[in-house]
Amino acid sequence: MRVAVVLYEHIEPIELAVIGTLSMAKRVAQTLSYFTVSEHGGMVQLQNGLRVETDYAFADAPPADVVIVTGGPGWREQVHNDGMLSFIRQRHASGERVASVCTGAMILGASGLLEGKTATTKFAVTGPEECPVTTLARLHPDTQAVHALVVDEGDVITGGGVTLGIDLTLYLLERHLGSEVSHETARIMEYDAAQDANRRRLRTLRHAA
Repeated sequence: MRVAVVLYEHIEPIELAVIGTLSMAKRVAQTLSYFTVSEHGGMVQLQNGLRVETDYAFADAPPADVVIVTGGPGWREQVHNDGMLSFIRQRHASGERVASVCTGAMILGASGLLEGKTATTKFAVTGPEECPVTTLARLHPDTQAVHALVVDEGDVITGGGVTLGIDLTLYLLERHLGSEVSHETARIMEYDAAQDANRRRLRTLRHAA
C-alpha cells in the first residue's frame, strides 16, 4: 500500500497526524509506504507558520493506491486552484482511491468527486465560523453532507474533522491491509480507547460494495 498525502499552504499542523499514523503503521506493515506532495514541491507553510518540505510536486509524484487530501483554512484558496483540482481528478481517473481529512472534503467537492455522493467533513467550530458540514452542503447541493466519523463511497472516502484524521487513516489501513494491521497500529499509538470512543459517538457509513 502506497499513500500520497497532499499538503498545501495553510493546512492545520494537526493534519500531519495522518503522516504520524502512517509512520506508526509502518512498524506493523513493512509493505506500507507514503510520501507527501504539494503543487510545486518543496516547502509549504502551514497555518500559523510551521514549514514542511514536501517530497514531490504534482508533476512528478509517483503513483499511489490512496491519495489523502488534508484540511485547514487554505481550502478556501484551493477550491479555486485548477492545479490542485486537476491533480485530484487525474489521480481518481487513474484508479487511485481519493480520501479527505477535515475540510479537505471541500476540495474534493470542488473537483466534482462528491457529486451524487454522501460525504463528511469537520463539524465543530469556534466563534461565528460556519459549520463546515453546513458549508459543504451549501456549496455542493448534490452532495449529502453528514456528521460522521468516516463515509466510504468506495473510490472516494471522507473523514471527519481534525484529529478524526487519525481514525480515517486507521480505516484506510484496515481497508487495504486488514484489521490486524489497523488494530495493532492503534494499540501501539495508545489510541485504541479513543478510537473505540469515536466509533461509539459517530457513524461510519459504508456505501461501497
